[in-house]
Order: sequence, then structure tokens, then C-alpha cells
Amino acid sequence: MDLELTEEQQMMRDTARDFAQKEVAPKAAELDKTGRWPSEIVARMGEMGLMGVAIPAEHGGAGMDAISYALAMEEMCAACASSGVIMSVNNSLYCDPINKYGTPAQKERWLAPYASGKKLGCFGLTEPMSGSDAQTMATFAERKGDKWVINGSKNWITNGPHADTILVFCITERPAGGTAENPGGKVKHTAFLVDRGTKGYTQAKHDEKLGIHAAHSCTVFFENVEVSDEHRLGPVGDGFKVAMSTLDGGRIGIASQALGIARAAFEKATAYAKERKSFGTVIANHQAIAFMLADMATEIDAARLLIWRAAAMKDKGVRHTTESAIAKLFASEMATRVAHKAIQIHGGYGYSQEFAVERHYRDARITEIYEGTSEIQRIVIAANTLK
Repeated sequence: MDLELTEEQQMMRDTARDFAQKEVAPKAAELDKTGRWPSEIVARMGEMGLMGVAIPAEHGGAGMDAISYALAMEEMCAACASSGVIMSVNNSLYCDPINKYGTPAQKERWLAPYASGKKLGCFGLTEPMSGSDAQTMATFAERKGDKWVINGSKNWITNGPHADTILVFCITERPAGGTAENPGGKVKHTAFLVDRGTKGYTQAKHDEKLGIHAAHSCTVFFENVEVSDEHRLGPVGDGFKVAMSTLDGGRIGIASQALGIARAAFEKATAYAKERKSFGTVIANHQAIAFMLADMATEIDAARLLIWRAAAMKDKGVRHTTESAIAKLFASEMATRVAHKAIQIHGGYGYSQEFAVERHYRDARITEIYEGTSEIQRIVIAANTLK
């Protein structure tokens, strides 16, 4: 791949950085402290084309590529990880699968307003008793004539309390043994688009979490929710394929989030090390500190290259399951290590809420869990390595 960014990619990075540092970063501490939904930032991200970066312009997006999306995500998350993940879910987990699997009518109704930021989407795969093992989900959609009736629940749904539509994955066939069409007797899943306000669609209050406080998530309940077949995304029985291919792209977004968090922690630690004095000199002159900064810089750069590789493969239409998993695994665990070192460099001040590195540490931790835990990434990487 060419490591030289195109003019358009540089423009996206610079525009996102300018917006993130001027309009988002000054509010990050307040958003973390109060946990309020950043409605004004979400609106501005829509105006700037950041809610559908890689979606074609004819469907409401910015018409850019996956590398541009990764660049924008890094910049947003270096300023505020909460705002960044709101953007990530709408881009990667909602707009991307509709762009890939949706019909023209579905793209007009459920993609264009969301990619342009006029509406907000979310993604429903995880359930109270079904997280990493998504095959064991219980939410069921039963076909009755030209309608589907959905019953079940989904939890940890980022954007859920504010989203206009959820892309929800349901079991549509769970044979006791096997059938002629499904000889292995395997569970089959199907994806549906369900609008907020549909009868039987309810939500719990938003979750209280360790970090990303302003990125609200919640449990969503479906009680005899009726939708027409027009709400089905992709073929009946192909829901698991839709979900897994969506997560391949989503992991690029979360890896970029981790990268942004790590970069912010590193930059603050570097600045602090140049100012704080001990034993007659700034602490950056102590080899113990300098070596920590060197390790942090190396890991950040390595993560960025892994992310760009996965994004470049996505842009080429090449399968990137392993590469996305590698990028997500390394970047997320790297972010925790870098934030940990940033706190250590700050000493006691790093443990104080007056300094941002403790927020970066809390925000980094979730990147090792959502959109596939580190353990799931290792399973994916190992399975493809051992083929």
C-alpha cells in the first residue's frame, strides 16, 4: 500500500482535527463529568459529513474512503472518545451494512438521512446472555404472512437511547434437528431495521459505565414488534453473515478510536514531561521517562500502520477479517498500555481528575471489549492463521 496520503485524505484529517480540537476537545472534560449527550457535537458532525464518511454522496455521505474514515476517527477520539464512538457506530455499524446490503428503497429511507446526520442509527447484536457467543442469541423473529413479529432484547446498544432506527439481528430458524433446506440443523439469523416508536419497542434507562460517559448505551426490548418484509436487510438466513462482515469494518473504527485515545494520552504525557522538574531537571531528561515515551511512540505508530493496512484492504474490496482483527487487538491493548504509562509519567497528578490522562485511561479500556473482545480477536486471527 502507498503510505502517502492523498490530497483528499489529508483534507479530511486536517478538517476533522481542526473541528475536534477547536469545538470538541474543550467540552470533553465536562461531557465526561456530567455524562450528557453531546447533541450539538453530533449535529455538527452531521453537517461536516462525519456521520457517513465512506458512504457515497448520492446516499447522503461524504463519498470518501475507509482510510479517510480512520483518520477522522483518530482525530475525533483524540479530542473526545465519547463523541468519536457515536460517530463510529453510525458510520461502521449502521450505515455501512445498509450501503452494502440494502435495496435502493432501503437506502433512500434508512441510509441517506443517517449518513447525512439528519437521523441517527444503532446496531443490535449483543444480548444479556449472548455477547461474544453471538450464535446463542435468543431474540426471535417469526414470519406471519407478510409481517415479521420480533420478541427479545439487546443490550449495550451504543446510541440506543437517541437512535431513530436500530439494525437488529434475530433468529429466524432454530430447527430441532435438520431440514432439507438446512440439513445441519443450524440456527439461522436475519437482520431487520426497526424504527424507534414502533409499537412494542421500548428501552431501559441508559447504562452507567466506567468511561465514554457521554456515549449513551441502553438495553432495547422488543415485545411483539411487527415489521413488514421491507424492513428486512439482506436475505432471510443471512443475518450472521451481515453481522460479521459489518464487524470487520467496525473493528477498523474501534482500532482508530483506541489510536486517538492513545495519541492524546501520549501528547499530554510528553508535554508534562517537558515541564515537570525533579532532581534539578525536567523529567523528560530522565532515561526512565524518555524510554517510556519512546515505547509509547513506537506502539502508536505501529497501531496506525496496522489500521491503515486494514482500511486500505477494505477500500480495495479485499477480505480484511484477519487484518481488522489484528488492528483492533493491537490498537486496543496498546491504548491501555499507553494510557497506563501516561498516568505513571504524571505521577500523583495522573490519578487526579484535574488531568485528562485518567479519562483517557478509563475510555481506553472499553476498546478491548466492544465490537469483539481481545479474546475474540485472537480466536479470529488464530482460526485464519491455522487454515
